[in-house]
Amino acid sequence: MADTRENQLTQASGSVRVEIFDQAYNLRGSDPEYINRLAEYVDTKIRAVAQQASTVDSTRLAVLAALNIADELLMLKRKYEASGDITQRASHLAGALDEILAESRLAG
Repeated sequence: MADTRENQLTQASGSVRVEIFDQAYNLRGSDPEYINRLAEYVDTKIRAVAQQASTVDSTRLAVLAALNIADELLMLKRKYEASGDITQRASHLAGALDEILAESRLAG
């Protein structure tokens, strides 16, 4: 009951209390639900690394989890950039097709 009251007080002040790898943090932000989702994601990543790593040093685990998250981010950026290239090429081809169709309408 005390934890619930404390969470209500921290959320009312614009701060959200989260737990990441059994450590409590008070974070500020405009969207408490989003902050909770971020904290859950980071916690999940650290716990996954902890299961695979031979270290129990929480700083090392956090760095390894951060590297995994950064890897995910960069892979998504590459996919996004590649999809932009595909969109640009498709737009160029659509323009060329429009020109050909316009010419065939004028000729026919």
